[in-house]
Amino acid sequence: MEAKFLIAGDSAVSIQLGEEISLEVNRLVRDLYTNLTEDPVEGITEMVPTYASLMVHYRPQVIGFKRLEEEIRKRMRGREEAGSAAQLVKEIPICYGGELGPDLEDCAAYENVSVEEFIRMHSEHEYYSCMLGFAPGHAYMARFEEPFHFKRRETPRVHIPGRSIVAQLNLSNLIPFGQPCGWNIVGGTPLDICDYQKEDPFVVHAGEWVRYIPVTLREYETIRRDVERGTYKVKSYLRREDKAARDQRVVK
Repeated sequence: MEAKFLIAGDSAVSIQLGEEISLEVNRLVRDLYTNLTEDPVEGITEMVPTYASLMVHYRPQVIGFKRLEEEIRKRMRGREEAGSAAQLVKEIPICYGGELGPDLEDCAAYENVSVEEFIRMHSEHEYYSCMLGFAPGHAYMARFEEPFHFKRRETPRVHIPGRSIVAQLNLSNLIPFGQPCGWNIVGGTPLDICDYQKEDPFVVHAGEWVRYIPVTLREYETIRRDVERGTYKVKSYLRREDKAARDQRVVK
């Protein structure tokens, strides 16, 4: 679709690049964000990338809306197709069920599969981190195979623990801190999703991939001790996607 420039008040514009959660659309968002970060437009003060749009905050006394739109459209010409490239995949340990994943059995029952099969479906595929939002380090991630059908809970919880891993449809998020949430909690990770004592506080960034690695409760506790001692290193590997994979969609 052609980019839509939606005015958001007197000093911001939302640039909509698609209407669905898809790898291709999000790559266009990330590509534009990177371009404007590396070669800034005078007057832009902040940018917020999302699933399918880029919010741009600017100083209207420095650059007017029309000139800003013209400059951004100029940057976008010839860049409608995001290229294929090697991508970093981070392995995130997850302990399913029990106190760490109170909604696991309900989710499996809704999908009419066993808990073991649900865990396989959730953990066997790689998830793409579309954006960070709601809280620092809160990764919104999508996978593109074996879709689930369950959605958000009818009644949101006022508080869920930090380090929870939640899911709905083909989306699965990392919860950095205790917060309200209406998604289903299927497990927890022993990793600190956001740690401001580190130079890089976020365990996952937008544009990276995640593979959930199932661990037992004992393994969870061992890894947690290593994290607290500062000795745990997140494992990662590189993947290369093809055009067919990029064409797959996850409907919002």
